[in-house]
Amino acid sequence: MNLTNWSGRKLAAMLGLAAMLCVAPMIAQTKKAAKGDADKGKMTFDDNCSVCHNSDSDEKKVGPGLKDLFKKKKLANGKALTEANVRALINAGGNGMPAFSDTLSEEERDNVIAYLKTL
Repeated sequence: MNLTNWSGRKLAAMLGLAAMLCVAPMIAQTKKAAKGDADKGKMTFDDNCSVCHNSDSDEKKVGPGLKDLFKKKKLANGKALTEANVRALINAGGNGMPAFSDTLSEEERDNVIAYLKTL
């Protein structure tokens, strides 16, 4: 067996392992960012949001209907429909909508966003 080839393979394996160890925390962070329980989010939505928003249609109540929200390109305020923009709107409110940054916990907001993605 050629020692040079063996050393190269061993080095390649060690570099691959090192790369995986560096990437693993980023993958875990991505999974953490995407967390949320849609069932709990529905309960939070029903208690806090359903007074002003329909979840089963896009028909306006006090605020816009949210059916198929994450299938749209823009929010009612004209901003691009991204999870970050939805979260910012929930946090800060605007255009008559109250801010929920102090009303809902971060977990509850994660859950509501997970629920909105199911509509």
